[in-house]
Amino acid sequence: VRLVESGGGLGLPGGSLKLSCTVSGNVYRVRRMAWYRQTPGKERELVASSASDGTANYADFAQGRFALSRDGAKRTVTLQLNRLKPEDTAVYYCNQEIVYYGVSYGYVELWGKGTVVSVPS
Repeated sequence: VRLVESGGGLGLPGGSLKLSCTVSGNVYRVRRMAWYRQTPGKERELVASSASDGTANYADFAQGRFALSRDGAKRTVTLQLNRLKPEDTAVYYCNQEIVYYGVSYGYVELWGKGTVVSVPS
């Protein structure tokens, strides 16, 4: 089972960026999908998450500016970043809770390698 992130890069203040994360492999079901972010010297913090029923939860700083969506068939979670601010500069990490199959079923929590979002002041 593998997690691949895409998107990010340089964004202008007030502009938008989109981050995507896709899981592939022997995936039986994806439960929770989420994005976190981290800046140097700080702990990783939750940006937004989506439960298996699609219920979304946002950090206060993301509420009203960021939008999380998930496509179960494509095993993809997307984070749309709008009205960017310099303080949104961080490494963004995808996180997915996976039920996989093989010889038997198992559960694993996967993290992406991170994608950089940079918003200059």
